Amino acid sequence: MTTNQEIHGQIVREINDAISAGLRKIVISNKQNKAYEYRKVEITPVKVKGVSKYQISSYTDKQVFQDNINIEETASRVAEIFPVELKQMNIFTESKEIALKGSKSGKLLRNTKMLVAGPVVNAEKTAHNRQKNYILKEGTVIPPLVDMGVFTKEGKVVASMYDKFKQINRFIELVDDVLKNHTKEAINIVDFGCGKSYLTFILYYYLVEIKGKKANIVGLDLKEDVIKKCNATAKKYGYHNLQFKLGDINGYSSDMPVDMVVTLHACDTATDYALYNAVQWDATYIMSVPCCQHEVNKTITSDTLSPMMKYGIIKERTAALATDALRGVMLEHCGYKTQLLEFVDLAHSPKNILIRAVKANVSKEKKAKSLEEARKMCDFLGVEPTILKLLG
Repeated sequence: MTTNQEIHGQIVREINDAISAGLRKIVISNKQNKAYEYRKVEITPVKVKGVSKYQISSYTDKQVFQDNINIEETASRVAEIFPVELKQMNIFTESKEIALKGSKSGKLLRNTKMLVAGPVVNAEKTAHNRQKNYILKEGTVIPPLVDMGVFTKEGKVVASMYDKFKQINRFIELVDDVLKNHTKEAINIVDFGCGKSYLTFILYYYLVEIKGKKANIVGLDLKEDVIKKCNATAKKYGYHNLQFKLGDINGYSSDMPVDMVVTLHACDTATDYALYNAVQWDATYIMSVPCCQHEVNKTITSDTLSPMMKYGIIKERTAALATDALRGVMLEHCGYKTQLLEFVDLAHSPKNILIRAVKANVSKEKKAKSLEEARKMCDFLGVEPTILKLLG
């Protein structure tokens, strides 16, 4: 019978060999210990402030908990879980899948399957991922993606950044979909709370280099050092009609007619003021990924929902979903056809809802009904959120 020490050594060697061979993903599943709280654990490469790490995502039936660890910790962390807690492990590298399973006799059963070359999320998706016709194509040197570490200098996707590559393409696909009916040669965009502006640079590249449009984009943020760096980067890329300004979303005045408002992760009520500005400017398109919805969470007082509200995490998620639903309904009240879409897979980020709104011909009756729905919902939750005050 194989000893625990030998099994531990074998696991450590397997993980370290996989890291050396280009580890893409580890999936550990199938409970050995029925009392173990997680049904599945996934380990994937991530970049944290430019440093390569691995992210451990531990799944219960209803939640996912994430932790970033140093590469050298990976093998020992895996050995704590497999096969003591979970008895099935699948390791994906650039070229193969290694399946390990703990047997009743105390041995590790091992099977290897060669994969087609290229990034994988799991074996079943390999072919689909490679065949997908992304708007931002691998093999093209896109300066912002190179500087972000998503592409190599030759335009190849960095293995550990493939999920980020897909996320960025997902955002551009959502923009591309709404701009199919935009016939003007030029488009004016304001990006509220732009931060380091990774997606702003990509958006400019897509509009100018791929679509051949004239794009005028203004990014607004409160951090002076960030604005200075972004303007320098835009100059380096030769993005002449992309500029960044220091300012607050609340009260910002644009000196150009605005066709699209983008707001990605503007915190709490900053999203509401961004949506308000978009409506006031009669912007045709709105793309908003909300973040940190604290307002409703602090004031929600529904007696009917009190069994849910006593659990902090349930209250927080309920309040966040209610806030985004109210934003969507209020935009409908203001004459927008509104969708709430998944922007990023929940396994990668809990901030995964994108509000996409397009100006449309909406009847007075439908606008009035939307406002009534919003007020009823607010009465039920015992809240009076900023979005209702601004657009009601």
